[in-house]
Amino acid sequence: MPLTPRQQAIYWGIAIIVFLLALYALGNVIMPFLLGGAIAYVLDPVADRFQKLGLSRALSVAIISLVALLLFVLLILLVIPTLIRQANDLVQIAPTLFENLQTWLAARFPDLLVEGSTIRTQLDNIGSMIQSRGGQLLETVLSSALGLVNVVVLLVVVPVVAIYLLVDWDNMVARIDEMLPRDHVSTIRDLAGQIDRTLASFIRGQGLVCLILGTYYAIALALVGLNFGLVVGAVAGALTFIPYVGAVVGGGLAMGLALFQFWGDWPWIIAVYAIFQSGQFVEGNILTPKLVGSSVGLHPVWLLFALSVFGSLFGFVGLLVAVPVAAVIGVLARFALDRYRHSTLYRGKSED
Repeated sequence: MPLTPRQQAIYWGIAIIVFLLALYALGNVIMPFLLGGAIAYVLDPVADRFQKLGLSRALSVAIISLVALLLFVLLILLVIPTLIRQANDLVQIAPTLFENLQTWLAARFPDLLVEGSTIRTQLDNIGSMIQSRGGQLLETVLSSALGLVNVVVLLVVVPVVAIYLLVDWDNMVARIDEMLPRDHVSTIRDLAGQIDRTLASFIRGQGLVCLILGTYYAIALALVGLNFGLVVGAVAGALTFIPYVGAVVGGGLAMGLALFQFWGDWPWIIAVYAIFQSGQFVEGNILTPKLVGSSVGLHPVWLLFALSVFGSLFGFVGLLVAVPVAAVIGVLARFALDRYRHSTLYRGKSED
């Protein structure tokens, strides 16, 4: 006897609740498996491309693994130590930057920075706070990251999970397809296709945009001689994943540092400004349309809301699943809205 729509809704609702409770209970235990699955999902099209060239699936995965290992070693040896050193130096030099700001304000607005004034007191407090708390924050972030993603997880579990899933990806998709309820198989396949296109457009495309922009900002800022250019480029590139945030935070940080470092030498300040303007132009007119597309369906506000909610509820694991879950919910919401518009509840009984 077929299940009624009400019964199906109850069963699917229970399944979703159980999944969320399991995610909350397991927490960081499932993090390496989520990371491995995400890596396998991102690299599956690359393996498919190699297969189309005539290589076997195993050989394709082996080539991808060797290239990824080489890039990871280069990242560990060359980039990350410099990034950590510049971030620490930036925290330490923050009081000096605020002293320079006070000097500049005192020279141009002497009435604002008289001894004991509110503005001067606040600037002194901010500089001292950044130096005292900034080092603690940096140390906490690093220690938490090392505690969360320890050496064993980073070097063994995640790559092994990713490789196994990548080798068997097509077979897993086929098995899942065989388990779909036959009455709704076409609808589920259509929804799964929409979800896959949304995730592929956003995660793969936006991830590549972040990498390109971060690299461009870091190299360009280093060429103009801006101190801490690598940190600024990394921050701007990483935050580009959240629309508009990367440009605002990275550009504001770069311009603030440029004003302190190059004050009076306006061509270099204009050069820093031009770097971010050109980066935003290329992102908005070339990178995002080509790599991400205009039909992703993830509004920036919805993305921020999803990251906030899932990060608050599930911690770091929640941040990992926030974008995929937001994409799934967006596709399902559009599907439900489309069904509602074709229902008698919306059209009325008088409509055919």
